[in-house]
Amino acid sequence: MNKSELIKTLSDENNISIEEATTVVNIFVDSMKSALANGDRVEIRGFGSFKLKDYGGYTGRNPKTGEVVKVKPKQLPFFRAGKELKEFLNE
Repeated sequence: MNKSELIKTLSDENNISIEEATTVVNIFVDSMKSALANGDRVEIRGFGSFKLKDYGGYTGRNPKTGEVVKVKPKQLPFFRAGKELKEFLNE
């Protein structure tokens, strides 16, 4: 499911317009992005949680040229499925 399919499903199941559903989904996604950018953990009970993980810099290699490249430290989002989601998927 992608974002537009989620918007369509939200609109259909709740008898609201596509514009209203789009607003709801965008607020939800933007709120999650803002919380993660602020270093907060986002937890949706029964679904899972998102947090940022820090990855240190390292020396890599360009596979095409073989040139040594320095990769900067970065933060990446990490998702951990909740217990209820795991149980639902494994029934």
